[in-house]
Amino acid sequence: MEKLTFSTTINASRQQVWDVLWGDVTYSEWTAAFCEGSHAITDWQKGSKVLFLDPKKNGMVSTVAERIEPEYMSFEHLGEVKNGVEDTESDAVKIWAGAHENYTLTNVNGQTKLVVDLESGGIPDEFKDYFVITWPIALDKLKEITERQ
Repeated sequence: MEKLTFSTTINASRQQVWDVLWGDVTYSEWTAAFCEGSHAITDWQKGSKVLFLDPKKNGMVSTVAERIEPEYMSFEHLGEVKNGVEDTESDAVKIWAGAHENYTLTNVNGQTKLVVDLESGGIPDEFKDYFVITWPIALDKLKEITERQ
């Protein structure tokens, strides 16, 4: 199992950070670091399907594996979406099948520490390089949005 971990400390309560992470408007705002126009189609409830999409309807299909508000959210990635069509069967998507993206929020001296773990059987080098550059940018944006509210 391969794991990448990213974290930030935000001067706000866990609930405030949670609300920005999963709010309809704010989710798109902080995930723009990955792709302008990123959005999610879901109700964020445990067991629910999640479509993480760009404006061209490309992205990932996942499920909410666990939700403990405002402490922890875990997604299990099932496959890809291309032009709005879900693919959970092809060999190309099997590398991501079963990968988890976990968000852990802890209270540290009145602030919130957010840790994001990406766990997979294997993360291709091009994605690792992209995540190492982009996740810190996204977390900085999340911090900025949360602290200005």
